[in-house]
Amino acid sequence: MTKAMTMPELGNSVNAAGIVTNLHDVGLGDPVLLLHGSGPGVTAWANWRLTIPELAKEHRVIAPDLVGFGYTERSPQTEYSLDYWVFHALGIMDSLGIKQFSVVGNSFGGAIALALATRYPSRVRRLVLMGSVGVPFSITPELDAVWGYEPSMPNMRKLLDIFAHDRGLVSDELAELRYQASIRPGYQESYEMMFPAPRQRWVDALCSTHAEISNIKTPTLIVHGREDRVIPLDNALLLNRLIKDSQLHIFGNCGHWTQIECTKQFNKLLTNFLSEE
Repeated sequence: MTKAMTMPELGNSVNAAGIVTNLHDVGLGDPVLLLHGSGPGVTAWANWRLTIPELAKEHRVIAPDLVGFGYTERSPQTEYSLDYWVFHALGIMDSLGIKQFSVVGNSFGGAIALALATRYPSRVRRLVLMGSVGVPFSITPELDAVWGYEPSMPNMRKLLDIFAHDRGLVSDELAELRYQASIRPGYQESYEMMFPAPRQRWVDALCSTHAEISNIKTPTLIVHGREDRVIPLDNALLLNRLIKDSQLHIFGNCGHWTQIECTKQFNKLLTNFLSEE
């Protein structure tokens, strides 16, 4: 049995901005960078496994484990910040020789996607923000719980129940997968370094300014689950008001996991938007 079959989270290994990075590089066509969220035990594969195959039918899909997460190299000396994650994301695309690309950011990944679009507008062709942070809001108790995770199966199960509006999507197998990922050597140590209490400051640290966001000219799709308990729906409404060339899609009966809870509808919405001229 191959490593890919036994550990689908593992993709290619590339040196990006001096960081040995685990990423999935699938398909041909216009490149799309997928940026995952910040939940404990997250990997690019766990976040995007239902989107990658569909998107790869028409696009080259790049889905990395961002520094500090998954199977990408981590160091105890790393000082995590929005600047560093943007540096890493851009380094990934530079290492692959990709000059212009679309970017899809989920939650925490949305803050990085926003920053890429504001700081490097010529490189971002289209922008998708899904359950995104990156604008000011009062931290929710649910996000505080996610960032304050302490490893245990019961705690992981509780967090997954927070993410999904449909609790039927939270299987024991998924909880076990995420839990095992969260207890890999060095993982919890780096996770605790990212978002120590009090955690409102990390919400603020991930923000782009209203002026920066208002200057975005990139065509933008904003997606949010109406029942999202982790990131307020008001974030999506604000982003839609600030970004002139933007459209907003709100999924009903959907929590924070739009790409998992509304997979077919989300994938269709995403592929149609990214394929527009």
